[in-house]
Amino acid sequence: MPTDRLETIVIVGGGTAGWMAAAALSRFAPHLTVTLVESEAIGTVGVGEATIPQIRLFNAALGIDEGEFVRETGATFKLGISFDGWRRPGSSYMHAFGTVGRGEGLVPFRDLWLRGRALGIAKPTAHYSVNEIAARTGRMQPSGDMPYAYHFDAGLYAAFLRRYAEARGVRRVEGTVLSVEQKGETGEIASVALDGDRRIAGDFFLDCTGFRGLLIEGALQAGYDEWSHWLPCDRALAVPCTGGGDFTPYTRSTAREGGWQWRIPLQHRIGNGVVYSSAHWSDERAADTLLANLDGEPQGDLRPLRFTTGTRRRHWVRNCLAIGLAAGFMEPLESTSIHLVQSAIGRFLSVLPAGRPDPGIADWFNAQADFEWSRVRDFLVLHYHANNRHGEALWDDCRSMDLPDTLVAKIEAWRACGFIHREHEELFTEVAWFQVFAGQDVATRRWSPLADAMPEDGLRRFLSDIEAASAEAVRPMPRHFEAVQCIAQTRQGVAA
Repeated sequence: MPTDRLETIVIVGGGTAGWMAAAALSRFAPHLTVTLVESEAIGTVGVGEATIPQIRLFNAALGIDEGEFVRETGATFKLGISFDGWRRPGSSYMHAFGTVGRGEGLVPFRDLWLRGRALGIAKPTAHYSVNEIAARTGRMQPSGDMPYAYHFDAGLYAAFLRRYAEARGVRRVEGTVLSVEQKGETGEIASVALDGDRRIAGDFFLDCTGFRGLLIEGALQAGYDEWSHWLPCDRALAVPCTGGGDFTPYTRSTAREGGWQWRIPLQHRIGNGVVYSSAHWSDERAADTLLANLDGEPQGDLRPLRFTTGTRRRHWVRNCLAIGLAAGFMEPLESTSIHLVQSAIGRFLSVLPAGRPDPGIADWFNAQADFEWSRVRDFLVLHYHANNRHGEALWDDCRSMDLPDTLVAKIEAWRACGFIHREHEELFTEVAWFQVFAGQDVATRRWSPLADAMPEDGLRRFLSDIEAASAEAVRPMPRHFEAVQCIAQTRQGVAA
């Protein structure tokens, strides 16, 4: 690589990760020559169809019109994730986006709620969340006041971003990578050799080759930290099915004996899948369970997926950065896969090298990635650990497993006094942790003594007023189906 200027970036692999990176580079680094190499013969995983609200920031930064996006990707709106059966069979709670209740002065709502629950006057958190009330009643008002994300067809989204990126100068090369060529003196990647005796050289490479990690692991041996002792599921089956009528504005995650099942409603279909532990369930049992719990007829065959949960020890090595599944895998329990792609792209753009990458910048990037991934891991592990599904081997094992020290600290602080601390810029907020702690009945011994200053009658009125205001905010909202149709029909075009 020239020491004075970075001119070419090669993205190896397409799919959602590759085309998100290509679109962002075409928008924010138009001075670079960007080439994306992918092969139609190599399929993409493409089962991640649910997102979190940050995806709206990514689309907005690209200048993508929401109506165009909704039409082109079959998108629906998402207000949260319903966790059915995670506390115990028959139970249900929601991790809803946005606020739950409101604080009073210096006292967070969760402390007032904890005191109210001890007094027997606080209802489940669902009653104090506008997003959850709207989700449960099938209503939606896409506006700046209501945090929301999307369900969309990942394949259609990748195709949409491909058109966007190619219109802005990204060159796509069809081909299969046969080998990775490195510079002898530095070990940096010089080029990738393709079928047909072709060679694509570049200054910097983005590895979007999925689980294979052809560049980051195959060539640069970044190493992999496995987390299967905390997240034991190692297989998945996915299949879409027909939908009908209105579609719910939330993702559903249903705990099963050997894992859990997802349900993601799109305009034209429902995405379904089951994530499970091969040590606790056979492939046949998982398939039978999935097919027995579909809303409609399956569209195609079951798609199997095998994975090892974890992350690369280094996401950025020399002149290569891994993005998406090449960087690691965490099951889609909280819809974080696409966000981790988005986050990596944003972080990379913030330190985009002008010439040869500085090792110190790569070290900083890797430290940030390690923090982000480990804190997302902790949040997922909490769902598994804090269960009351007794008599089922997987769930019994998860309740008794040793936890990461960082998660132990979170749980102990909550149990002691309902305290939740969001460290630095970890993805999930105090409200998110609160909803899972409360939803899965993780008990606390106390709450902040500041919450005791409110008289009991005052607390009763306070909670009742929030409940009434939340219900009233939802009452005039249109049905979710109507909101989708309105957005798709009235907003046109993609901004230049």
